[in-house]
Amino acid sequence: MKRGQGKKSHCQSELLDTSYQGISTEAFKYIQKRQYGNTVPNPHKLLSEYTSQQIPRIVQEKEYELGKINKIFASQWLNDRQVVFGTKCNQLIALDLLNSQMTHIPTLRSSEESIPADCPCGIHAVAVNPSHTLLATGASHTNDIAVYSLPTFDPVCVGERAHTDWIFDLVWVDDEFLVSGSRDSQIGLWKIDNNGSDKPVKLSSLYLPDYDVNYPLEKCVVPKAQKVRALSYHVNRKELGILSLNALIHLWDVETFQSKSTRKLVHYKECVCMSVSEEKQLYAVGSQSHVTLVDPRVKNLTAFPSKHRDRGIRSVGFNKDIISIGTGIGYMLFYDLRANKYLELGCQHSFSLNIGKGWLRIDDNFRDFFIEQEYPNAIYTHSYDESGTRLFAAGGPLPAGLWGNYAGMWY
Repeated sequence: MKRGQGKKSHCQSELLDTSYQGISTEAFKYIQKRQYGNTVPNPHKLLSEYTSQQIPRIVQEKEYELGKINKIFASQWLNDRQVVFGTKCNQLIALDLLNSQMTHIPTLRSSEESIPADCPCGIHAVAVNPSHTLLATGASHTNDIAVYSLPTFDPVCVGERAHTDWIFDLVWVDDEFLVSGSRDSQIGLWKIDNNGSDKPVKLSSLYLPDYDVNYPLEKCVVPKAQKVRALSYHVNRKELGILSLNALIHLWDVETFQSKSTRKLVHYKECVCMSVSEEKQLYAVGSQSHVTLVDPRVKNLTAFPSKHRDRGIRSVGFNKDIISIGTGIGYMLFYDLRANKYLELGCQHSFSLNIGKGWLRIDDNFRDFFIEQEYPNAIYTHSYDESGTRLFAAGGPLPAGLWGNYAGMWY
C-alpha cells in the first residue's frame, strides 16, 4: 500500500476557498441560523450538497499494491470497508480498503453447451443489487454472466444464451431482475432466483458448490445500435439508458422492454461510459472530448468539454451536483452543475486529482514499442461510498499492449 502518491492540481496553498459562494454561502448561513434555533427546510440535503462540493478539494490518496493483475475495468462498493472489482485478465477480487487484503473470487465456469466469444476480454461489469444480496459479473466465457450471493460470494448461477459477444455492462432493475448489454448489440433480461431452483441443469466443481444455469427471460437487438457499451437505470422513471458505440443513447421502458426514444450524440468519438442521476433525472455520457448531458424531459442536449481531450473520458459519476470524470491520462476532474463550470481553487485554476503511478509490467513488448514514452493510468472505473465522502478509483494503462494496474481510495 502506498500513501499520498497522487497529487492535487496547482495552487495547493490556496486549496480552501473562503469566498463562500453559491451553496457554500447557503451552508454557512444555515450553520449560523442553527445557533439561534432557526430552522431551514431540508438541512441534510443542503449539507450533503455542500459536502459533495468540498470533498474533492480536501481528500488524500491511499494507493494499493495489487500485484500483477491487468487493468481494472469495473468496480463496486460492497460495504464501508470493501470494494469488489473485475480485471482484464478475468479476475474477480474483493479488496479490504483498511488492511489491503485481497480475496480472489473463483470464476464461475460456463456449461459445455455455451459457445465462448472470440478473443476473451476480461470482466467489464460488476453490479450489486439494491439490497446488497446478489452480485452479477462476467463468467468464464465473457459472453455469459455469473451471479454470486453476498456477502459470502457463494455461486448462484451462470447466465447463458443471451449474447454471442463480450458483455460490456450489467445493471439491476430491482433485487431480482437484471439487464445485460453486449458488443453483439443486444440486451438481455434475466430473473435471478436466490432461493434455489427446480431447473435440472446444474454445474459443480471440486472447489465450488452446485449452481444453476439460467437463460434470459427475453433478449433483443437494440435498434440502430452498433455494440452496446454502457447501461444506466433510472428507478423512478423505470427507464433504462443504453449507450452504443455509434454515439446513440437509447431510452428503454423496462416494464414493456421496448424502446422509447433514440438520440444521436454530437460528440461521437469513443462514447464508452455513462452514469445517471436519480435526483436530477439526468444522464451523463463520456466521449473522447466532452461530457454530454441528456435530460429525457427535453429535446436539446448540452455538453461541456473535457480539460484533457487527447486521452478521452473513461468513467463518469454523480455525487449530488458534482459530476466526477475519470480521464485516460491519470486525472480526476469535477464539474459543478450548479455553477456550470469545473470546480476551482481559490486562485481560479480548475481543480483535479492526479492519481498515483500504479504498477506497470516491463516486458519485451514495453521495451520494443513503449519505452520512450510515459503512459499514465486511465481511470476506467470510480465511485463514491454511500456517505459520498470517499472515492474509489481504479484502472490501468490505456494502450491495449501494456499490462498494469492502479487502484486508490481518496478520503
